[in-house]
Amino acid sequence: MSLPSPVTHPNMPPSKETAKHECVSEDALQHLYSYKYSSVDKSFISRYILKHYWNGFVELLPLWLAPNLVTLLGFFFILGNVGILSLYVPDLVGPAPSWVYYSFAFGMWMYSTMDNVDGKQARRTGTSSPLGELFDHGIDSLNCTLASLLETAAVGYGSTQIGAFTALVPVLPMFFSTWETYHTHTLYLGYFNGPTEGLILACTFMCMSGYFGPQIWSTPLVQYLPAYEAWLGDMSFRELWVPMILSTFFIAHLPACVLNVVKTRRAQNLPVMPLFLEWTPLVIFCLATMAWLGSPYSFILKDNHLVLYCLTMSLVFGRMTTKIILAHLTHQPFPYWTIMLAPMIGGALLVNHPYFTITGTTFGPISAGFELWYLRSYFVFAAVVYGKWAHLVITSICDFLGINCLTIKPKQTNEKGSRSNGAANGFRPDKGRTD
Repeated sequence: MSLPSPVTHPNMPPSKETAKHECVSEDALQHLYSYKYSSVDKSFISRYILKHYWNGFVELLPLWLAPNLVTLLGFFFILGNVGILSLYVPDLVGPAPSWVYYSFAFGMWMYSTMDNVDGKQARRTGTSSPLGELFDHGIDSLNCTLASLLETAAVGYGSTQIGAFTALVPVLPMFFSTWETYHTHTLYLGYFNGPTEGLILACTFMCMSGYFGPQIWSTPLVQYLPAYEAWLGDMSFRELWVPMILSTFFIAHLPACVLNVVKTRRAQNLPVMPLFLEWTPLVIFCLATMAWLGSPYSFILKDNHLVLYCLTMSLVFGRMTTKIILAHLTHQPFPYWTIMLAPMIGGALLVNHPYFTITGTTFGPISAGFELWYLRSYFVFAAVVYGKWAHLVITSICDFLGINCLTIKPKQTNEKGSRSNGAANGFRPDKGRTD
């Protein structure tokens, strides 16, 4: 008996054009059967230390717990921390009670733990599927700005341009790793990578803020290193923050991504230059963000609305990269555009219109209230669009493979059911971690 396809779903199925555009047509989903996960993780910490922790932790999970639910539970730790942040560090400066910063570190660590054991749980329960990678990395995309928002509050940089940079800069490595995986069909994690060493550093910073207070990151370094007063001057860790992060990205991450893609394309005798056009959505995302938040006519940062902005961008970036992951799984063309970027461009234009308004017109700079309601409307729009799209994709894949997303289907013992279970239980990756 053949597996059910998306058209058998009891709800109204998507039109053929919608299914094709969203990479969930039956022809596209057929590629899920031949999908094989591949990854390379060179981190010594994950291979020789954390591997044993993850293997032990997964044994604590009940066998009825679905792998995707493990992933989602990890994300709830981050969402809970964002709620705590809104109550105790609404200005993203603080200082807050020490336990708040420790809770940030604990939440981020638990998110990472769940993110690394979900694949192991899939193997324990025999519920592997390609949906696992999509769900896993889709949650990672949503988490990019939210986890970094916690870091912004932990170092006390506030609703400022450097605070916005801290919260939003993780979209850069996430996008390029996703782009690299789309073309190489392999997820590469270097000797020093964000999900392992980067996360450990972030948790360490949060714990230090809990013990010493977030002010240590803005205190002149000469107080800790008086012997270097002539060289350090009034420099604090704050002045080193942006150069440190950008140099790490442009030296250690981006070149490796490009090199791996170039090698793959040349091995296939395919052109390389057209691929750089695929950076278009990220370029739009970055330019629109800088134009919006960097405008002297914007009130988002001035009035402390960075949390709302990051929540909105979490959804926008989440869909942008998850569409690439889905296209990779189903062997579809690279998605250059998502409609969720349109209001972002609109916001950047609205706050910068005084630069291009015709002289003599009466339309002046927009008010703080108008900009806030525009951002709120954008958030609602992003949540609705992302929610409907996620529901369409998840239900289409689940129906096609005959699986559930957040629960484990009872195994069928008859001959007809055995084929369905075999197809549904043979794909879910373990994110390349060595066992």
